[in-house]
Amino acid sequence: MMRTETVTPKSLKRTAAVPVESSAQAVGAVDKTLADRALRLVRDDILNGKLAPGSRLRINVLQQQYELGLSPLREALLRLSSEGLVVGEGQRGFAVVPVSLAELQDLTKARTCLDSAALTQAIALGDAQWEARVIAANHLLTRTPLPVDAKDVAAAKLWEQRHRAFHHTLIAGCGSDWLLRLHTQLADQSERYRTIRILHHQEKGAQVRDTVDEHTAITNAVLRRDAQLATQLMGRHIAATASAMTYFFEPKTRARKPV
Repeated sequence: MMRTETVTPKSLKRTAAVPVESSAQAVGAVDKTLADRALRLVRDDILNGKLAPGSRLRINVLQQQYELGLSPLREALLRLSSEGLVVGEGQRGFAVVPVSLAELQDLTKARTCLDSAALTQAIALGDAQWEARVIAANHLLTRTPLPVDAKDVAAAKLWEQRHRAFHHTLIAGCGSDWLLRLHTQLADQSERYRTIRILHHQEKGAQVRDTVDEHTAITNAVLRRDAQLATQLMGRHIAATASAMTYFFEPKTRARKPV
């Protein structure tokens, strides 16, 4: 029977000691304040799994790790709490929000609804420059390999950056700042789950599929301005990712065959 309670996959914790450059550092982000820097660093480490789901966030440890003071770190944790990535534990401080199958299923429904609406608008409103950006984003993603094993965090990070860039580019022509903001928030939550699967996709029993064809099919439907087909393919793509993740919430005594 499939478990639905909150779970922190043990396999993810094995990556916690692996250093990796943050996505913001990779693109040369400039922090306006120390709190902004703290926010960027902690968020990035949550999303790439360095800070595992359910783990306690001890201020003194974070101060040493990021070489930042108490005030900016507290402000960052409060902001991350409002984003749903961190949870306050009263007098015990903060912890990374755990992952669970129930949340994954709810998140999948939300992603499907929002992405379908935004993609439909983008297909109706997007211009030729938007089309060119979609083609370029898909091309980069197809040229980006998945990591070889769970220690290859840098490769996983690069794949995730380009994967998110592709999905963001698809809906970027929708003309709605609110849809883009909500998409970013949902994408942050989704990234935590994909990180588990990407880094451990070679585990026996984990489902593996070729997403290159899925992304290319979505791209082709978008370029044909076929909103119905594009949204159908997008829905299947998001659902397939969620389905592949269920392995990590099941008893490992029942291996599943790759699809």
